[in-house]
Amino acid sequence: MSGSLIEARGLTKHYDAFSLEGVDLTVNEGEVVGFIGQNGAGKSTTIKALLGLFPVDGGTSSVLGVPSDELSRASGAAVKERVGVVFDAISLPEHLKVADVGHIYERTYATWDAHRFGRLTAGFGLDAKKTVKSLSRGMGMKLSLACALAHDARLLILDEATAGLDPMARDEVLDLLRDFVAEPGRAILMSSHITSDLERIADRIVCIDAGRIVFDLPKDVITDEMGVARCRVADLEKIADSGVVPDAELRYLRHDYGIDVLVPDRFAFAESFPEIPVDRMTIDDYMTLTLKGGVR
Repeated sequence: MSGSLIEARGLTKHYDAFSLEGVDLTVNEGEVVGFIGQNGAGKSTTIKALLGLFPVDGGTSSVLGVPSDELSRASGAAVKERVGVVFDAISLPEHLKVADVGHIYERTYATWDAHRFGRLTAGFGLDAKKTVKSLSRGMGMKLSLACALAHDARLLILDEATAGLDPMARDEVLDLLRDFVAEPGRAILMSSHITSDLERIADRIVCIDAGRIVFDLPKDVITDEMGVARCRVADLEKIADSGVVPDAELRYLRHDYGIDVLVPDRFAFAESFPEIPVDRMTIDDYMTLTLKGGVR
């Protein structure tokens, strides 16, 4: 991790009904950072701010060492050569054929690799003669990914890039992303609602809610160390009084069948309470308990 490819400090943007509020975000070389949150939480707004697609009201951000507000200028063209971007909607003219898309990108990027684009589209099962309009959402995302991966990018910024893909296609894409980030000096920022994908590929998980970062943790801390205790109502006070879960970290969700309790160390918890089942934490579990869980 010898350098930051994305650096945001105090990023702020105000709209009538929504604001980004002091977002801090870093993506280092060699990392895959999963960016999660509910719909409308600020993921896409943050990504667009990082790419300099609109002016911000406060804070600073940079991509590959260049301030974000320069990316929309001619001086930022060289940096954009090294950034592959996939948004959650296909942003290509509908009348273009897949082959036409490759020809246009070849004239846009000095680093465009037509042979790699051809291999990727063929591997994705994309017919070169098909138009963008005729592609399903999943096939359209594959085309966008092929474009992002065919011009020697150092950084991929992916906004719901695996949405619409079937499980086998997602496996294929995740393998490509692993290969991409294995090369020195590269990194990925990947927003996704499919947190099982992030559990397989991410190094760190950043969660945003209502325009604010609510946690930024190594993925392995969440999935390997933490747990969810499946408790009866009577167990909650016993857990709280034991001190095994610090008061500041004791979050819970009530269900008809009992209470789920966030456990920072599931192994220590299991030793102290062998009679209470404790499951491995998922990213979804942790996000739900953090955003919706009660605090004792």
